[in-house]
Amino acid sequence: MENVIVYTSNNCPHCKQVKSFLSEQGIAYEERNIETNDEFAQQVWDMGIRAVPLTIIGEHRIMGMNKLQFNKALAPQTEA
Repeated sequence: MENVIVYTSNNCPHCKQVKSFLSEQGIAYEERNIETNDEFAQQVWDMGIRAVPLTIIGEHRIMGMNKLQFNKALAPQTEA
């Protein structure tokens, strides 16, 4: 499984939804709170993103709580 990183902020309802969703799926993730760590905030900014939650799963960047995109990113990789 690829590393999963979730960029969050304090009091962010969508961030909580993403973390709950990943936990329910049994997926370990690294939370990076942009309010408590300037370096994490800069990483998000450098990607051209201006909002959280932002979830990185391998090559996938998922904005907000988008189950369709999560399921696609988390699906077992199959050879085309």
